[in-house]
Amino acid sequence: MEREIRVMDDLSSLSEEWDAYVAQQPEATFFHTMGWQRVIDRCFSYRPVRLAAMENGKITGVLPAFVTPQLPFGRAMISSPLAVYGGIAADDEATRQALLAAGQKQADDRRVRYLEMRNVEPVGDMPVKELYVTFRREISGDHEENLAAIPRKQRRMVRQGEKKGLTSEIGGAEFLDGFYDIYSGSVRNLGTPVFPKKLFRALLDEFGDGCKILAVFHEGKMVAGVMTFFFRDQVLPYYGGALKEAFKLTVNDFMYWQLMCHAADEGYRVFDFGRSKQDTGPYRFKRHWGFEPEPLNYQYHLVTMREMPDMSPKNPKFSMAIELWKKMPLRLTQWIGPSVVRYFP
Repeated sequence: MEREIRVMDDLSSLSEEWDAYVAQQPEATFFHTMGWQRVIDRCFSYRPVRLAAMENGKITGVLPAFVTPQLPFGRAMISSPLAVYGGIAADDEATRQALLAAGQKQADDRRVRYLEMRNVEPVGDMPVKELYVTFRREISGDHEENLAAIPRKQRRMVRQGEKKGLTSEIGGAEFLDGFYDIYSGSVRNLGTPVFPKKLFRALLDEFGDGCKILAVFHEGKMVAGVMTFFFRDQVLPYYGGALKEAFKLTVNDFMYWQLMCHAADEGYRVFDFGRSKQDTGPYRFKRHWGFEPEPLNYQYHLVTMREMPDMSPKNPKFSMAIELWKKMPLRLTQWIGPSVVRYFP
């Protein structure tokens, strides 16, 4: 039977079949799920472009994408916005190429600036931006074994938090307000606009036990937190932050160790530390934990642009805005940030 590429504008169309396919497809990620797409639909005014390859009535490949606005004008098509991973998940090379061609045609027809594919492995001959790496490693069900895999100097930092009186709890919506204030402050300090609180509430509502907040406390006060996704055998700490005054308590090492212990106890076997820009503070932090960087092959099909976009904070044209943002009051950034961040998906 001839392969069919179906464009799904309706979230309810083939939703169960899509998720069943993603659940068993090795190339698919948490960010390929319909749940992630429903949250993006609910919280942002992006236009979905979902492509499914069909053979004999069954899905053999998927490409989730959204059309997003760009500054100062124009649009881009991204697979997938707000996500570390995206692009095509397919059963074979022929299906992969068919979905790539269909995605490029959608971008061409919509006259967007470019199509961005957030791939782990490259697809086709599109240009690659070598900006990001990811950090993933298998973990054991034995805490001592996991601790031994962390280099000695960092092991000491992990142990310091407990000695200094830090404690942790795993929960959900009951920690959202405290988590959001801490996370907002952390991204403000980096000069980055914060996502709206409704995004985090929607993630908790959509994924249930597949999305939790690990909160860290010191003397009864929440001082750090990380919103984490659980998918198949993987644990993905995704949105995290800590109060500056808690850094002296080695709070980040304590937080991620507590999360690793929780994940190990629950049977998860891959710890995904997520994306970092090369040679940055987060990059070095993850290296110190003994994780090795894995290149992310973000690829671009250019439509109306002539060069690959540079939305990195390292881009000099953003430097003045970043420094100004760092000096703004937290509540003001929480108010303005959600209106700005939609242009940086």
